[in-house]
Formats: sequence, structure tokens, C-alpha cells
Amino acid sequence: MKDRTKYFAYPYVVWIFLFIALPAFLVLLYSSTTKESNGLTTIHFTLENYKKFFQPIYLNILWDSIYLAAVSTVICLILGYPAALIISNTHVSKRNTLLFLCILPMWMNMLLRTYAWMTILGNNGILNNFFAFIGLPTFNMLYTRGATVMGMVYNFIPFMILPIYTALSKMDKGLLEAADDLGADKKTVFTKVILPLSMPGVISGIIMVFMPAVSTFIIPQLLGGNKSMMIGNLVEKLFILNGDWNFGSAISMVMMIIILLSMSIMNKFDIDKEGGARLW
Repeated sequence: MKDRTKYFAYPYVVWIFLFIALPAFLVLLYSSTTKESNGLTTIHFTLENYKKFFQPIYLNILWDSIYLAAVSTVICLILGYPAALIISNTHVSKRNTLLFLCILPMWMNMLLRTYAWMTILGNNGILNNFFAFIGLPTFNMLYTRGATVMGMVYNFIPFMILPIYTALSKMDKGLLEAADDLGADKKTVFTKVILPLSMPGVISGIIMVFMPAVSTFIIPQLLGGNKSMMIGNLVEKLFILNGDWNFGSAISMVMMIIILLSMSIMNKFDIDKEGGARLW
């Protein structure tokens, strides 16, 4: 019977090959080749695409993307951790409702959610009309870096709340009672018990927010305009507008390496993946 169960894994192996391994190999192939057309199209292996990426103009775009993604991730953590803590401490009858409200915006397409923020932040949008109504000066909020960060926080904050909530809800409440019996105050209980045990959720949330934020292109394109050129926008333009698949693939490979390095670094802080970080 055990020998037969291995056959159930074959569809997943085929899925991984077709939709993960093969596309990754094609991107790697495009990134390390170039086409020359002298009557006949010839393909040459080269590292020029990678060398081209290390020009200052592209490195500045990469740094800007990492910076905006990091800022958005920190804001999501600052806002998401208290929200997850509140939801986990709420009575069971209300907890599902709060989780539903947290997940509900994700039922709508990201493009539509981003267009909604254009309506809110526009010069004649909801916020500026409200400011004008109460006698406050209006602001140019759309097509700024702040609008880009705001859009990323709104779209990705559920990915921070849910893993932290999962870690907090699985926490042994007996540890909190033991800390209280030993005379620990609320600050000590949080720093010595709750926070260490929730670190697996925090690490997962940081990874789940940072990865899509650093590579997104819809949000900076719609909310940031020309003032928020991120690496995702550059890859989109190279593939769709310029038709330079080789250079675009090289940038995609660099982004894959950065994301994998970020995941490996963050996993080093996850001391105990089964039950949370150590309490000492």
C-alpha cells in the first residue's frame, strides 16, 4: 500500500515541472543568451545582460524598489501585529467576523482595489473633497511615492495579519497564566512570552508581504505614476514595450535571487518552526 501511495505524488511533480521548473529554466536561458540577425538568426550565450543590469540607473531602480517594499513591510507589521493580537483575543463568536472583514477586500481583483485608491487620492477625490468641505487645504496625494506605499500596505496587509493571527491563536494560553502567576506584568508577558512565540508568524508575514511588494508593477504604475519606477515596471516595459526579453529575463533572475536570499535570511531568525521561538 505504501508503494502505491507514491503514485499520488506524480501529478504534483508534473505540475511543478510544467509551471515552476520549466518557466524558471526558460527565464534563465533567455537571460544568458542574445540574438544576432545577420540574414540568419543566431543565439549566443553571454553574460552581457547581467553586466548591463549593474549600471547605476538600474541599480537605483532596484534600490528604490527594495526601499519602498521594506517601508511597506514595516508599516504592515506595525499595523498588522496589533490587529492580529486583537483578533486572537476576541471572543470566538466575533473572531470569525473580524477575520472575514480582513479577508473580504482580497475577494476583489487587485487592479480594481488600486483603481479605487485613485478615486480616493485624486485631486478631485474623496479625501480632497472632504478636506475642502471642512475648510482644510487640498493636497496632491496621487502620483507620489507615498501613494505607492499606501497602495501596497492596503493590498498586502492581510498577508501580514493572517500568519501572525495563526501563530497567536495556536499559542498555549497556559504559558500566559503561568507568567501571570509568577508576577510578570503585561509588558513582560508580551516581550518574554507572546512576542517570541509569535515570531514564526511574524517571519512568514514579512516574507509574504516583502516578496510581492518588491516585484509589484500595477500599484506603482497607477498610484505612483512616473515618480515611482520600480523593478516590476522595468521588467514589464522590457517585455511588453521594448521586446527585450533577454535583458528582462536577466533582471527577473536577479530578483529571484534577491527574494531567495531574503527568505533564507529571515528563516535564520525562525528558531523553532514547530512551536515558536525559544523563550530564553
